[in-house]
Amino acid sequence: QLQLVESGGTLVQSGGSLRLSCTASGFTLDDFAIGWFRQAPGKEREGVSCISSGGSILKYADSVKGRFTISRENAKNMVYLQMNSLKPEDTAVYYCAAAWGLIQTAAPGYDYWGQGTQVTVSS
Repeated sequence: QLQLVESGGTLVQSGGSLRLSCTASGFTLDDFAIGWFRQAPGKEREGVSCISSGGSILKYADSVKGRFTISRENAKNMVYLQMNSLKPEDTAVYYCAAAWGLIQTAAPGYDYWGQGTQVTVSS
């Protein structure tokens, strides 16, 4: 069974940091671009960041640019989202998703999704 699993979400104070992790079971991430998305209550799912399969192309939403960093360790089958200077508006369920081949910025381009991890930023 092909599965993505996120971890690292928790409650953190405004200004704090978290690192989210995404790993896969049943397949390796080497040939997949990975995206991080988030969905806050009552809002649509939005793209946060994405990284190409080789890690050379990185993209960020304007709202997180300069605060979040995406990275990957293909040898460990892991992708990370380092989140610094967190704000209450970053509160959401964060999902990682995998797209075979080229990097994708929109959700429909992704083939596999995790179940999400909750990030709550208190003011």
